[in-house]
Amino acid sequence: MSEEAGKLSPLDEAGIAAAVEAAKAAFDAAGTLEELKEARLAHSGDNAPITHANTLIRGLDKSEKPVAGRLMGAARKAIQGALAAATQRLEEEAEARAIAEEKVDVTLPSRRNPQGARHPLTVLMEDVADFFVGLGWDIAEGPEVEHEWFNFDALNFGPDHPARQMQDTFYVEGVETVGATGEGAGVDAQPGLVLRTHTSPVQSHTMLERGAPLYIACPGRTFRTDALDATHTPVFHQVEGLAVDKGLTMAHLKGTLDHFAKAMFGPEARTRLRPSFFPFTEPSAEMDLWFPQKKGGPGWIEWGGCGMVNPEVLRNAGIDPEVYSGFAFGMGIERTLMLRHGIADMRDMVEGDVRFSLQFGTTGRGN
Repeated sequence: MSEEAGKLSPLDEAGIAAAVEAAKAAFDAAGTLEELKEARLAHSGDNAPITHANTLIRGLDKSEKPVAGRLMGAARKAIQGALAAATQRLEEEAEARAIAEEKVDVTLPSRRNPQGARHPLTVLMEDVADFFVGLGWDIAEGPEVEHEWFNFDALNFGPDHPARQMQDTFYVEGVETVGATGEGAGVDAQPGLVLRTHTSPVQSHTMLERGAPLYIACPGRTFRTDALDATHTPVFHQVEGLAVDKGLTMAHLKGTLDHFAKAMFGPEARTRLRPSFFPFTEPSAEMDLWFPQKKGGPGWIEWGGCGMVNPEVLRNAGIDPEVYSGFAFGMGIERTLMLRHGIADMRDMVEGDVRFSLQFGTTGRGN
C-alpha cells in the first residue's frame, strides 16, 4: 500500500477516530453559526483530513478497500450527525435570542398617522368594475399599443378623420425585437402602431373573439397628445361599455346609463341625452349630468358619449347587424372623479403628492 506523506490513511482506525473526535469538539465549541461554518470547512471541507483520506481509497488494494470504506463511512456519518446537532442547537439559540431582543410590547399605543393612501383613481376604477360585474357584465382588457385598424378602421373612422393625425394621436415607430441577434436585432419597422386613444379597440378584439351576445365593460389607460393642464392630460383613464344582443334599443342604453350615474353620483343624479355624432355609433348622443356645483350656477355638464353601435362596426367584427343590435358608451374616470369630489385641477391627480390621496383616507373612499 502506498500512502502520501502527511495525510491520514483510510486504514488508520485510531487516526480516523481522532479526526472524528476533533470535529465533534470543534462543532461543540462553536458559539455562532458563522463559527460552525468555519469548523465544518476545517473538518469536513475539501481540505479536511477525512476528505483527503477518502480520496486515497481508490489507490488501495482490493482486499483493503472494504475495510477502508467501512471506517470512512462510519466517520462521515458521525461527523454529519455532530454537525446537524450543532446546527440545530445554534439555530435554536439564535431564534431564542431574536425573540428576546425583538419582542413587541402590544400594550403600547400604535402609530396613528398613516404613511400613505390608495389613489382615488385606482379605487374609482375598481368601483366601476364592481358595478358592471354586479350587472352580470364581463370586464375586458387589451393592449395599450394597438394597431390602427383596431383603433380606427374597425370603429368606422375614415382614413382622413382628424383623430388619425399626428397632432392628436401618438404613433409608434417600431417595436424592439426581443432576444434577436445578428441581422434580426434592433427595431423592426411596423407601421400602423399607435398608443390607443380610447378603450374601444378592446371592444373590437372581444367581438372578434367571442361574437354575440356580448356585455362587457372596458376600463383602462388611454393616450392623446394633449398638454397637461387643469382639464387635460396626455395619459388618462376611460371606461367604455358595450352590449350586443338581439332587440337592444336606446331605451336599454338610457336605463343602463341612469343606473350607472346613480351608482357614481348618488340616487338623486339626473341625466339627459343630447344628439351628437360619433363614427362608431348611429344614432349618437352626449350624456349630460345635472351638476349643482357648476361654475356660474347649477346646470347640465357633459359626462360622456354614447349611442347605438353602427352596423358597419358590427360587420367589421363579423356580427350580422340584421340579427343583432348593440349600444356603447364611454366616460372619463378622471372627469368622473373631478365631478364627484369637486376637484378643480387635473394636475393634482398625476403629480404624486400623497397629500392629495390622504384627503380620501387610506382606503381612497374617505375613511
